[in-house]
Amino acid sequence: MTLAPVRRRLSLLVATAAAVALTVGTGSSALAKDAYPPTPDVACDKGSLPETTQGRASLADVNSGRAAKGYTCNARKLGHYGTVGGFRVTRYVDAAGHECGYYDTTLLIGRDALKQGIDGTGVYVMDMTDPSHPTYLKTLATAAMDSPHESLRLNAKRGLLVAVLSTPAAAVGQVDVYDVSADCRNPVLKSSTPFGVLGHESGFSPDGLTFYISSLYLHTLAAIALDDPSLPQLLWVSYDYQPHGMSVSDDGKRLYIAEAGFNSSDFSGLTILDTSAVQARTLNPSVPLVSRTTWPNVGTPQYAEPFTQHGHKFLMEIDEYGSGASVGAGRILDMTNEKSPKVISNMRLQVNQEANQASDQASDPGASLQFQGYRGHYCSIATRVDPTMVACTFINSGLRVFDITKPSKPQEIAYYNGPIVVSPNPILQGAFAMAAPVIIPSRREIWYSDGNLGFFAVRLTAAAKRNPTLDVGAPSSGSGGGSSAGSGSGSGHGGGLATTGLSVGLPVAGLLFLGVAIGVRVRRRAAS
Repeated sequence: MTLAPVRRRLSLLVATAAAVALTVGTGSSALAKDAYPPTPDVACDKGSLPETTQGRASLADVNSGRAAKGYTCNARKLGHYGTVGGFRVTRYVDAAGHECGYYDTTLLIGRDALKQGIDGTGVYVMDMTDPSHPTYLKTLATAAMDSPHESLRLNAKRGLLVAVLSTPAAAVGQVDVYDVSADCRNPVLKSSTPFGVLGHESGFSPDGLTFYISSLYLHTLAAIALDDPSLPQLLWVSYDYQPHGMSVSDDGKRLYIAEAGFNSSDFSGLTILDTSAVQARTLNPSVPLVSRTTWPNVGTPQYAEPFTQHGHKFLMEIDEYGSGASVGAGRILDMTNEKSPKVISNMRLQVNQEANQASDQASDPGASLQFQGYRGHYCSIATRVDPTMVACTFINSGLRVFDITKPSKPQEIAYYNGPIVVSPNPILQGAFAMAAPVIIPSRREIWYSDGNLGFFAVRLTAAAKRNPTLDVGAPSSGSGGGSSAGSGSGSGHGGGLATTGLSVGLPVAGLLFLGVAIGVRVRRRAAS
């Protein structure tokens, strides 16, 4: 395999993005109709510190000191560590019973270097024996762990912690594989290889044998075999898609991709690939397209994962960034027919509504920053069989928890955001919750990180449960719909879609961060 196509795409992206950035600003043109109202929320218990508007931390609250108390509903802080966070929190219990947490801390290269102090940049290893006192143990600072962007993944079956060197755009795909199975407190580096092609996001097969790597706007999608973690092998590469976050079916035969098109005419939505040949380790595997599905208010699709509820097939998806009706938010799709999935419900907040976006909430700390704002980013489920809840990070709105026992009628049952204090630094204002959380159902516990506020362990109270009376008249399926973009060659185009509102500055900034990342690694190696 040659990387010449990748180099050509990289050169093209640099030239195009730079040219467009000189003439185009943030924003969007025609926006799709706001198809869904906010998700109904249950009452907060007596010990809560509720919001006035669902999802909002207002400038008035920050100035008055109210926001410094934080915003909570049916959730209590167990423990906290540090003031930095990233894009994913993972958990592992090793063979000896040690309980560990891992989270990346490089939200953007160079942004938090001073705040990280002696802990440094990289993936933090935490002893979580007592969640009320998270204990920092060490930092994994190999190339990929130093800047994994959204690629950090842990496979619980095999005890493998893996990431690829990544940035908001893409980086040379150095893949680091650690084994945490024997002693999760002391991860063992098994390999560090350049087989990831280009890195931005990733997905791990549940059996822990195949690691998928995507570069988003540079169109690369690679499958890495980890049958032997000490000797990874490149199995397959495609240039047919613009893949963002993804997940793999339990049998390894389907890849569910949140695909985000760079141009408004490019396809954005859910892409399903048949990865049976990759799973079977077929030489030069064929990976056909199963289906592509979009929806009227699509934003920038971030992540998708399948689940079943009482035997019925569904899929959870969340978009990031965007504005207007296309603001980043979550949704659930009916997967009865994988060739024609249907959106049946949305998970969004009052602050995500178009009328509120146009109000004075735009002056709230962090609300108008390009990479921040009142928008969704990641969602997680604890199990793919009959999950009761989805835990999501909604950036400025912090951690949000939704009951999905009725997939067509989700309810928000808890949230935790803050405490939020005034900062003299304009880029450190407000919450910056971007990380995919971890849910521990047996303890009603959730771990997540916030780029401005650090790592949190939160416990849900007894009041965090579904309220049947809210189902009466609650929004259901139908109006949002979902349209199939067909199946076939996987050329990457699906007709005109609503503009996502994502600034072209994102890939430009990503390329700048890529240069900084390479410089940091060179300086580190020169000093060692």
